[in-house]
Amino acid sequence: QVQLAESGGGSVQSGGSLTLSCAASGSTYRSYCMGWFRQAPGKEREGVAAIDSTGSTTYADSVKGRFTIFEDNAKNTLYLQMNSLEPVDTARYYCRLSPSRRGCHHETLSGWWGQGTQVTVSS
Repeated sequence: QVQLAESGGGSVQSGGSLTLSCAASGSTYRSYCMGWFRQAPGKEREGVAAIDSTGSTTYADSVKGRFTIFEDNAKNTLYLQMNSLEPVDTARYYCRLSPSRRGCHHETLSGWWGQGTQVTVSS
């Protein structure tokens, strides 16, 4: 069993930056895939970025060049650095972890969910 706790959300103006964190606890895995999803009001949840236990990453086209996913294994924490934020990035952001890195991709990542953290970008 895994527990995921996101933090770091908030309100920023367009062009601003935020760094989200996702602290993982419970069972640990040597091979895994972790990622970030987001859900805006009235829209489906969408994958944003993913990283596997080798450090390989994938990103949604809408965030490439602006967002960076990275992790601190010593702290069992996943991060999402978000730069050049736009109002369309406004959403609740969720962390997810799968105990397998096979086919690790932000669109297909399955597994445990965190509770999410809200990001609001104003123009």
